[in-house]
Amino acid sequence: MHQKQPVLFIELGFLSLLALLWGSSYLFAKVAVTEIPPLTLVAVRVSGAAIFLSLVLVVKKEKLPRDARSWGMLFVQSVLSSIAAWTILAWGQQYVDSALASVLNSTSPIFVFFITLFFTRHEKVTGLKLFGAILGLLGVIFIVGVDAFNGFGQEVLGQLCAVGGAFLYGCAAIYGKRFTHLSSPVIATGTMLWASLVLVPVSLMVDQPWTLTPSSEALGSLIILSIFCTGVALLIYFRLIKTLGSLGVASQAYLRAGVGVMLGVVFLGEEISVVVGIGILAAVVGVAAINMPTKSVEKKKVAEQKRAI
Repeated sequence: MHQKQPVLFIELGFLSLLALLWGSSYLFAKVAVTEIPPLTLVAVRVSGAAIFLSLVLVVKKEKLPRDARSWGMLFVQSVLSSIAAWTILAWGQQYVDSALASVLNSTSPIFVFFITLFFTRHEKVTGLKLFGAILGLLGVIFIVGVDAFNGFGQEVLGQLCAVGGAFLYGCAAIYGKRFTHLSSPVIATGTMLWASLVLVPVSLMVDQPWTLTPSSEALGSLIILSIFCTGVALLIYFRLIKTLGSLGVASQAYLRAGVGVMLGVVFLGEEISVVVGIGILAAVVGVAAINMPTKSVEKKKVAEQKRAI
């Protein structure tokens, strides 16, 4: 009984780190996309991550799957979590205010909740989890500011891209539960290899990236985005899908918005108001509510521990 609590703390620590990595990705992507087209940006992001993750596999002495079924599953996961989601989000960020984009893109836990409730039922949906999802969303609104919705009628397509990305994130979190036969590094590497195979040729044909002359600042942002905000983040992401579940890992979207606020304070000199402070607190409480284990889950863990002894 004394071993379960530290494990939860460890997983919540990884969840916070994931929120930090993906929260800062908005900053680095915004810097890079001003000089690098969205398609090429995502292509470099995934190919760099694929190289990094392949090296991780070599160090860990793990091997990629050899069966067609696993590679087919990895392709679906890649489409949901990167090929489609990151491409449409990067395109939408060109036209949507960052505050509004962060609100719209943080709704993935809501999608996960209702997909789970009405379709998959792969996890127990409780009133507490619904409360956490709604409270977390309200926290994001407080963090970013209600004024962000003033421009909702403008640049509708870009806004729909941000929402579409959140929906795909939610689908990816649920689909990722199927990878019980593969380790987290293998899943992350496989998805990035698929994304590279699809996006790199398309970017070469569409953007002709050899004609671009991005600054060192844009290139540096893209490297950080690729290795840390993608490669390292995916290792943590697929680990958390197995430990916290799809609802739990999707909840990092709320913390991600809080990271955006903190980066604004550090790099843009913004101040945290009382309202924003309340929003951050609401987001943290919402995440805790979503991740709160149910009694049935606790009983299952106890039974598994007894069988292991």
